[in-house]
Amino acid sequence: MKKYFIALMAFATISNAFAQDGTVILPNSTDSRVITTGLPFMLIAPDARSASLGDMGVATSVDGFSQQYNPAKYVFSETKQGVSLAYTPYLTKLVNDISLSYVTYFNRINEYSAFSASLKYFSLGEIVLTQDASDPGVAVKPNEYAIDAAYSLRLGQQFSMAVGLRYMRSALRLSEVDDNANPGSTFGADITGYYQSEEEAYNDYNGRWRVGFAIQNLGPKFKYDDGGEDVFQPTNLRLGAGFDFIFDQYSTLAVTAEVSKYLVPTPPIYGKEYNYDDDNGNGVYDDGEEYTSPIDNNDIIIDGQDPDVGFMTGVFQSFSDAPGGFSEELREFTWALSAEYTYQKSFSLRTGYFNEADDKGARKFFALGAGFKYTTINVDLSYLFSASKVASPLENTLRFSLTFNFGDGEYREY
Repeated sequence: MKKYFIALMAFATISNAFAQDGTVILPNSTDSRVITTGLPFMLIAPDARSASLGDMGVATSVDGFSQQYNPAKYVFSETKQGVSLAYTPYLTKLVNDISLSYVTYFNRINEYSAFSASLKYFSLGEIVLTQDASDPGVAVKPNEYAIDAAYSLRLGQQFSMAVGLRYMRSALRLSEVDDNANPGSTFGADITGYYQSEEEAYNDYNGRWRVGFAIQNLGPKFKYDDGGEDVFQPTNLRLGAGFDFIFDQYSTLAVTAEVSKYLVPTPPIYGKEYNYDDDNGNGVYDDGEEYTSPIDNNDIIIDGQDPDVGFMTGVFQSFSDAPGGFSEELREFTWALSAEYTYQKSFSLRTGYFNEADDKGARKFFALGAGFKYTTINVDLSYLFSASKVASPLENTLRFSLTFNFGDGEYREY
């Protein structure tokens, strides 16, 4: 059915794409509907808890890794300070030295504010570049990293906001291969908010609502080399909400839903202008008439909007520039659902599901995980099962993360 729909859309595009008598504009057959940006490692879930919940964290309860999704949650932490460490093997079916490492620190300064910082490092391992079989080669280690810091402020008893600043650097383009290649670098900002209600009594249980939002990696475009094109940061919007079923003083079940969307332009549909032999001289392309070579090699936007805009224009344009209209805009949202059962704040079982439209990347997976707390140490682990025809680089990967708490229980929020 999809093939017939695409063919119909292409026919409609061609039928209305005549430039002038004797010319016609045809869409390029290789156009992609997937939105791409620079620094994609920024959106990889770095810790085991968020990974086991379907790559979500904007509206889940606070933990040591909240810096990745929503640092505004830190002012609801019952712990004074915390240091968290996570390590994620990547593409384990192919190689054993690609990985993502993440370390965070937070400090709840007082009842109303908190400071946090993190370092994320993505390594592609060691690559040996050779000219021929007899060349011993040169070993290189391409990598990307980001350093950020955030300040969180409580604006009410149940609501907080945070602002974060980030420096990102990518050294994937190698100067050993391309003399014009330089590490790409840029700055970005996050604006986040978090709401957590008071515990309320229902018929058979108590409950608590959670709501969160985040605009992440908001900043200027950058280049990977001297003569290259400007590329967007992975600017994205996250919205989430959840509810805690508090059955008694020991048991809690948290359910959460989250959606996210890139805030960068959608690639338009491009085409080229061709001459054609108008055999009957009616000025309209008819079946059987032959195309000649393109008039020029410059692509023409047939449908959609020009993506070559500034980053702020791109944010607003991203809500209305999909060639497929509103339905395509909706398909650009990913969504995730999760559930987390916690017993005595010491043991947790987790599961989550993540979904992305087939024509926007086709990431779909289930995840399972568990968490354990021993004195001041939290240990989390997760495992991912792909549910898509497109293989996930994290499929069948076991991930671990650790959190060390200092001043645990110093603040009481509930």
